Amino acid sequence: MQSDVVPPGDRASRLVDRLRLRHLTCFVAVAQEGNLGRAAARLHLSQPAVTKTLNELEALSGVRLVDRGRHGARLTPAGEEFLIRAVEVTDALASAAGVLVGTGQPAVAPVRVGALPTVASTLLPGAVTRLRHRRPHVGVQIRTAPNTALLGAVRAGELDFVLGRTADPETMRGLSFELLYAESLALVVRPDHPLAGGPVSVPSVLNHPVVVATAGTVPRHHAEGFLARHGLRLPAGTVETLDVSVARGLVRAGDAVWLTPERVPQGDLDDGTLVRLPVPTPGTAESVGLLRRTSTDTPVAAEELIAILRELAVG
Repeated sequence: MQSDVVPPGDRASRLVDRLRLRHLTCFVAVAQEGNLGRAAARLHLSQPAVTKTLNELEALSGVRLVDRGRHGARLTPAGEEFLIRAVEVTDALASAAGVLVGTGQPAVAPVRVGALPTVASTLLPGAVTRLRHRRPHVGVQIRTAPNTALLGAVRAGELDFVLGRTADPETMRGLSFELLYAESLALVVRPDHPLAGGPVSVPSVLNHPVVVATAGTVPRHHAEGFLARHGLRLPAGTVETLDVSVARGLVRAGDAVWLTPERVPQGDLDDGTLVRLPVPTPGTAESVGLLRRTSTDTPVAAEELIAILRELAVG
């Protein structure tokens, strides 16, 4: 008696015959945008057309790839696995197109880096400069955002890697973390600040305006924990920002005290435009490292930038 069960290899072969590029580009757009409407706008299609194409893909595969709801489109575990391969295909097609419309050489894709705002200004400028010397024709795209947004972007294939921090197990699913360095909080002021140049108590710091990272970030958590260990809390009127240039400007322009990861103002400390207060901050160390997908290879140019970041982190 002949079995009706189709071997997995035959099912895959049939799917390849029926799968079209529009299915992949539509799926990748939905995954990266996290919203059917935004995916439709990106593809210059109507939302019903995107929904129809996505439904076709799921019907062809027999697998639910995207959960749709009021809060957007979220990939299922199967969808996350499929996204990795779909991005590889669409990226390869873009590279092949570069051969046809370019100078006869495959287009070199830019390195796509995500970085926390408090990390981007530390290692990246020097690392990108070194990469440009070695490979002047390779572009670099840098995106700064909170950690959760960056991890979602690298998982969706929008970024090659992230310079950031590890997260809870669910958020880290499908990602690896490589430690580059750990840093503690520093209390930083302008050189002629009333607290500069003498002994400083933690309560006296709060007699001045305070600048900290926004709520929900690791630096903010450590700043609040540091003050709590001294029986203190952030005062009314505290300025919250993830923008390093804004924080730097506030400190230079007035009597504000900036509680920040110690590597962030290192250039300012080196050139004397800011000084660090002699206040120990035990228990505030935070890890910074490289995060990337575990199921796909990192592009060669991105690997070169990662190698440079490793060099700078220890040097």
